[in-house]
Amino acid sequence: MNGGTPPRLPPVCWVVIPVKAPGEGKTRLAEVLDGRQRQALVSAMLERVIDAARGCKAVRRVCLVGPSDHGLGITLLDEHGDGLNQVLFSTVRQLSEGIASSWEAEPNRIIIAPADLPRIDANDFDMLAGVPGDAIGIAPDRHGTGTNALSLPSACTDQFTFAYGTASFAAHRAEAERLGYKIEVLLSAGLEKDIDEPADLADATGCMQEA
Repeated sequence: MNGGTPPRLPPVCWVVIPVKAPGEGKTRLAEVLDGRQRQALVSAMLERVIDAARGCKAVRRVCLVGPSDHGLGITLLDEHGDGLNQVLFSTVRQLSEGIASSWEAEPNRIIIAPADLPRIDANDFDMLAGVPGDAIGIAPDRHGTGTNALSLPSACTDQFTFAYGTASFAAHRAEAERLGYKIEVLLSAGLEKDIDEPADLADATGCMQEA
């Protein structure tokens, strides 16, 4: 029997999307959008991210984590912890420990994606899903300082410390190195263009029209 590199398993991914309660998102846009407009934009962007994830063949399950499913009837995971980083650590640890063992296929990769990427499509999730098993994928924001998506091998999800916030891109790179994983930096317009400030709204034209 010949030795050599074992065959690469096809990716099986679950996607986790953190969400806030309806009416609580995108408050920094209040100077240009009223409450109804902000919520309509939030809903349109969330649906765009979900549709893009479902368009990726490797994605077997899309979950929201937060207080509400925003009326979408999608799998909703309870929040445990104080702040986004603790909530995500608790969520992926529960997934890795088999909280969803009744689902049809256990993942070998978990993707963390935000709900505010108005230009994302299935090709972006193909990139996230296609990261090699010995690597962690990190998609920076448009400024190259924040993190807009993470692609984690399921083997590391009970150890990975999330660092969303100031300079999270550098912090997540350092965390991948600490755990001994290679790093794949994933760049695309769909992954980098999130919506935080009024100046960003030019990238959300399509979602604004849908809203």
